[in-house]
Amino acid sequence: MIVRSASPQDAPAMASLLNRIIRIGGTTAHQHEKTPQKVRTDYIDGPDALCCHVAEEAGQVIGFQALGRHDGLPAGWGDIGTFVTPDSQARGTGAALFAATSAAARGLGLTTINATIRADNVPGLAYYARIGFTDYAHEPDWALQDGTVTGRISRRFDL
Repeated sequence: MIVRSASPQDAPAMASLLNRIIRIGGTTAHQHEKTPQKVRTDYIDGPDALCCHVAEEAGQVIGFQALGRHDGLPAGWGDIGTFVTPDSQARGTGAALFAATSAAARGLGLTTINATIRADNVPGLAYYARIGFTDYAHEPDWALQDGTVTGRISRRFDL
């Protein structure tokens, strides 16, 4: 596996991976598929994008992790999102991505990384706990657009 900084050319593969996860449902708060241009703006080089890394295996993007600004967070915090293709989960992809992301966050002078996870996303909660994130906020009444209440949990990683 190779982990490297994402480039604009990665946006179509990243969108395909993310849209597959959205269609499966249950592990992301995203409810609408994203175009490659939207993925590029949101994660790679838009005004709120801080850094983005992709994991490749055999020349294929199998995961990506992005760090961005979020208006609801304190100064010095970044907001993280991690997306790994379902057939590559629990194989070290997320840990490898986080090694690159946390190093970049330190280089950017950030103090804390926020992860907000659906409360019913058991694999996501386990991943963030495994790499050292700790709970700091809960929104038990948070709901999807269709009204389904899933709740969500915010976790932090202090750099």
